This record gives sequence, structure tokens and C-alpha cells, in this order.
Amino acid sequence: MSMLLLCAAAVSLCIGSAAVPLKNIFASLSEGKGSAAYSIIFDIRLPRIILGLAVGGALALAGVILQGLFRNPLVEPYTLGISGGAALGVSLNIVFKLYRTPGVLTLPLSGFLGALLIIFLLYLINARKGSLKLYGLLLNGVMISFISSSLVMLIMSLSRAEDMHGIIFWIMGSLDEPNWPIIKVTAIAVIVLLTVSYLFCLDLNALNLGEEEARHLGVPVERSKKILFVTASLLAGFSVAAAGMIGFVGLVVPHFVRIFVSRDHRILLPASFLAGGIFLILCDTIARTVIAPMELPVGVITGILGGGLFIYALAKRKVF
Repeated sequence: MSMLLLCAAAVSLCIGSAAVPLKNIFASLSEGKGSAAYSIIFDIRLPRIILGLAVGGALALAGVILQGLFRNPLVEPYTLGISGGAALGVSLNIVFKLYRTPGVLTLPLSGFLGALLIIFLLYLINARKGSLKLYGLLLNGVMISFISSSLVMLIMSLSRAEDMHGIIFWIMGSLDEPNWPIIKVTAIAVIVLLTVSYLFCLDLNALNLGEEEARHLGVPVERSKKILFVTASLLAGFSVAAAGMIGFVGLVVPHFVRIFVSRDHRILLPASFLAGGIFLILCDTIARTVIAPMELPVGVITGILGGGLFIYALAKRKVF
């Protein structure tokens, strides 16, 4: 998987509206910042690759955690309404022009705060008497997602054309984020959350048998459920805040990793992280080049490819 990731990164570095041969990539290091190749690689394409790895890996990882937690193959990071809360936060920011004074950094910040609000709300509603009710968590998450989407559509219907365009573009998702502080914070947060999730890989294996069986195996079920839910929610929150709503990565990638790699979470978690990064980097490369020099939102490509691959997986009957 690591070798495939390096290949995907190399392809993404070389291909674009301005092609850069692989040998010129190393030559650009010696040429310095003044060369065109250096600017294309290190100012445009490399940030997208790093962000693609972080966001794609985070969404796939969140999908693995939630599917293992709920024992439901259709659960994905956006099912719980986290993306809807982030979209609502960004929409309010754009409509009320809150980004003008502090700067463009307020857009991802407002998206993350919106996602954080939904996480807190879901936890508050469903955590009763020390127990996290997963069935209620899923239902409430779906309902909150519908409410958030309706509020976003209401805001769009009442906003001006330029504001509506900004909201739509953000909702469709994009890795066009040249701001290095945002990329660094997202990458560091995702690596930390990956490490936290891996500490619970054996708990996820046990939870696949059911909560009662996991208790008999000595797993502190309630503590594990709460930590895993918060971890998956934060992964989705950071991803949506940095790159917008990029669908299907957290739904499709875990299925294919289970089919072709392993169902053991000791392998499934890191493999899904790498596979999610590979998938999103390649989708972003397609989005940049398919109608170059124009660029498609990467969420459009992941939706088309992810939907087709998911139908293929269901037709094979190997997912379940």
C-alpha cells in the first residue's frame, strides 16, 4: 500500500495542465524557487497530495471505525450529520461575510466548529447513564443531517448569487488549499487520531461479535464506544473543514480493503488509511486533468467512481 501511495503521488506530481516529467522533479530541487517547475510542484501539487492523503485517509479511517462500531456496512462518516453541521457553519460564515476581517482561515474554522457542535449534540442526546446508545446515535445523526441540509438549502435560496456559488463550490469539495498552516494542522491531527484508533484495533475486532460477547472477552465496551465515536467524528470534522464535503471515500474504501486485504482491524485500519489517501489523490488528479485547464470539484469524481465501485461490490455479494 505504501508503494502504491508513492506511485499515486508521483503520477499526481507529473500529470496536470502543465506536464512535469519525473526527472525534472528532482532537477527542480537544485534550481530553487525561481523556476516554474519548482512552483508547480511545491506550491500547487505537493500541498494537494499531502492534503489528499490526510483527508482521504481520515475519511476512510472514520468509515472503518464507524462501520465496526455500528456493525453496519452502510454507515459512513457523513451519516451522523457531521458534514451537515460543517456545511451549515461555512454557509453562515459566507452569508454573513465573517471571513472578511480575520481572513480566509475562518472558513475551515467555522466548518470545524459546526462539525464539533453536531458531535457534542449527538453525544449529549445519546449518552445516558454512562452508556452510549448506538441505535439512537445513528437515527439522530441521520435526522440532524437532514435538518442541516435543509437549513443549508434555505440559506442558499435566500443568499445572493456570489454567496451561493461559494457555498456550492465548498459543498462539492476541493483539495485546492494553498494554505500550509491548514494542511499541517489537518495532517498532524489525522496522524494523532490514527494512532489513537489503532490502540483500539482489538476492541473493534471484539465489537464485531456484538457488545455482549465483547464484554465477555474483557473489553470495556462503553469506554471504547465513546472514544471511538469521538475519534471518528473528529476525523470527519477535520476532513470536512479542510476540503469540504467529499463523499463515498469513507463508504467505499473500507469495503474494498476488507475484500482484498483483511477484515482484521490490526491490518484494516492502516491499510484503509493508505487506500483512502491513494483513492483521493488519484481522484484529484482526474479532477485536475479531465477538462484541463479547468478543474472539476474532486467530490464529483469521488461520487461517480465511488458509486460505480460500490455497485460493483454489491453485485459481487462479497461485501457482506
